[in-house]
Amino acid sequence: MPPGFFNFHDDPVHALFRGVLTREFMVKRINALRAPTSQIFDQLMSGMIEQGPPVDFVEAIALPLPSLVICELLGVPYEDHSFFQEHSKVLIDTAVSGEAKITAQMALADYLEGLVGQRRREPRDDLISRLGAQVDAGTFSVRDAADAGAFLLFAGHETTANMIGLGVLALLDHPDQLPRLHAGSAELANAVEELLRYLTIAQSGLSRVATEDIQVGDVTIKAGDGVIIMVNSANRDEAVFSASDRLDLSRSNARQHVAFGYGIHQCLGQPLARMELQTVLPEIFRRLPDLRVDPEREVTFKSTAAAYGPSFLPVLW
Repeated sequence: MPPGFFNFHDDPVHALFRGVLTREFMVKRINALRAPTSQIFDQLMSGMIEQGPPVDFVEAIALPLPSLVICELLGVPYEDHSFFQEHSKVLIDTAVSGEAKITAQMALADYLEGLVGQRRREPRDDLISRLGAQVDAGTFSVRDAADAGAFLLFAGHETTANMIGLGVLALLDHPDQLPRLHAGSAELANAVEELLRYLTIAQSGLSRVATEDIQVGDVTIKAGDGVIIMVNSANRDEAVFSASDRLDLSRSNARQHVAFGYGIHQCLGQPLARMELQTVLPEIFRRLPDLRVDPEREVTFKSTAAAYGPSFLPVLW
């Protein structure tokens, strides 16, 4: 198959990978991760509270939680987190050269190739082992399986970490919205959808090439034209979301957002991201109702990252 992450390919390559991996992110399988996710969060939160303020919320909670959860799902040793987090940062940094990105992608794939080989010999109940089984069945080559695992490892922690950090900041800026997190499961689910719409961490746009002529309003996009789709702009479209610049966790049509993309290429891991946000956000404010940003230190952001979020979030309580 062509080299690289499968999300950069169209069918039939994309369909093959998607067909195998979709079952790993079905709601039933993700729901089985709710209890482990809650346990991971409780351990991280207890450690942060024991450490005492001030604390960098990104380092204490926002980054390690999704990293630990995706490691649990994939079967990747968390002790290697510094390695894959560092290479993941390179992959989403728009200021980094193409050569550096290729090097980072190859490093992650080489790492996963070793894990796939190991799990083919000693399978476990994890996604890497099931990718190894697909190699044995002739569906994938070892490198195909490694590329798929590397993409899920990279995409499965960096994006959600940004959403957790930005979600906390948004809620601290809108304390009147906090009761919606505790009003019930349906209200919580809707609140998360509104945060996804309002924040939209994908800041650099989705690149596509038109395969046929398309009419958008009074503009004709010709077949072969390159298109950059700005989902952050779409999620503030006044034709769809009234008062779109306002955070409203009770917004009735919040789930019409396109924060996860749209169509066959929409985010494979969105059930996992939703579950993590639903698990973490209400508990943060239940356990630390006086949580606030440290006024003596500056919050910093990933200004050159394709997935936007805080790089340093100092908090007190």
